[in-house]
Amino acid sequence: MNGILCINKPQGFTSFDVIAKLRGIMKIKRLGHGGTLDPMATGVLPVFVGTATKACDIMPDNSKRYTADFIFGKTSDTQDVTGNILTESDKKINREELEAVLPEFKGKVRQLPPMYSAVQVNGKRLYDLARQGIEVERNPREIEIKNISILRYDEESREGTLEIDCGKGTYIRTIINDIGERLGCGGIMTGLVRTYSSGFTINECFTLDEVQCAKDEDRLESLILPIERVFQNIPKLCLNEVQTRMYRNGVKLDLNRIKNIRQGVPEYSVYGFDGKFIGIASADFGNGCIRIVKNFI
Repeated sequence: MNGILCINKPQGFTSFDVIAKLRGIMKIKRLGHGGTLDPMATGVLPVFVGTATKACDIMPDNSKRYTADFIFGKTSDTQDVTGNILTESDKKINREELEAVLPEFKGKVRQLPPMYSAVQVNGKRLYDLARQGIEVERNPREIEIKNISILRYDEESREGTLEIDCGKGTYIRTIINDIGERLGCGGIMTGLVRTYSSGFTINECFTLDEVQCAKDEDRLESLILPIERVFQNIPKLCLNEVQTRMYRNGVKLDLNRIKNIRQGVPEYSVYGFDGKFIGIASADFGNGCIRIVKNFI
């Protein structure tokens, strides 16, 4: 069994908890996930099964989309509702004020990772240090916020929901914390749903109960998406029988003998002579060859 199983992660589970649960249901050890979600978050968690685990670190699309609930007037040590409240403010914020600061958070920006995060500093996870009451210096990291918009906002309660399109490594609760700080009132995240991740939508996801039911009814494989879904938006290389055999054996291919190479395009999904997806390759135009990036056979 090889491919991608999209899970709607339940609240209270870590991403690793989901993997552990699926190993028990599916009786498969070789599982990996694409993109960690905090325990309080729900939504899209692509799980890679069997040989598809090779794709975890080479996904061409690392974009994410979230809907995030928030409340202004509070800060917490975790930057969300699960933490200890540090400050409170009565300052009122109207919708126009909120809309005015959002453009400052769009584009490529620097974000300081929160102490309650899986980021490692000197070999130690920040959340392990935070639980010991230790705060260490962190370096801001560049992230990309492609879009941020208000889905709802109630000026009386100061509660609302943002939709955020972003790249890999973005902490949504930190965005809310930073917006609250910018507005001078503080802000914490109260809920988070990932609705899109690396090409997969929440409509394609299954709950853990649905996976268990499919296993019990012997139709688990029907839930698995093919590995090539991850690479559907990059150009294809279609090999003949001899080239397929060479690729399978790890041999570099002569660039001039490949029919559908695009000049200047470096990355390709590779299909064998039988039309089946077999891997990812890169075109080395300088040396006139096709190099294997990842073989999914």
